[in-house]
Amino acid sequence: MRILGLDFGSKTVGVAVTDPLGLTAQGVEIIRRNSPKKLRRTLARIEELVEYYQVEKIVLGYPVMPNGSEGERVEKTKEFAELLRKRVGKEIIFQDERLTTVEAHEIMDEAGIRKTDRRKYVDQIAAAIILEDYMNSHKEGQ
Repeated sequence: MRILGLDFGSKTVGVAVTDPLGLTAQGVEIIRRNSPKKLRRTLARIEELVEYYQVEKIVLGYPVMPNGSEGERVEKTKEFAELLRKRVGKEIIFQDERLTTVEAHEIMDEAGIRKTDRRKYVDQIAAAIILEDYMNSHKEGQ
């Protein structure tokens, strides 16, 4: 069973997917758009990826504040989740994404990726981290 992981942002969506056995998460791509409100192509691309990878469910990063409170980004993420659920008909699970961007930058530091190139990768890596966090918290026997 494959799971798709998404890091939803105002102009990008980082995408990751599990392997067919659901053991590992790999970054796939970053979907970019010119305006925060232009979601039609983003939703269509995610639908293509869901079909291509035969995804069973979607894990969507939940952008709560460091203190646990919910802000405007949470509302935008909930709205996006509802549009996505209607479009692809799959279960959507929210996963706390606090500090995933920080962790993504640490990974890029370790990998030696130049600071000027990080924008190309950060959302995709964050999506993989969100997906890994979900997988780690839902392992058999836990």
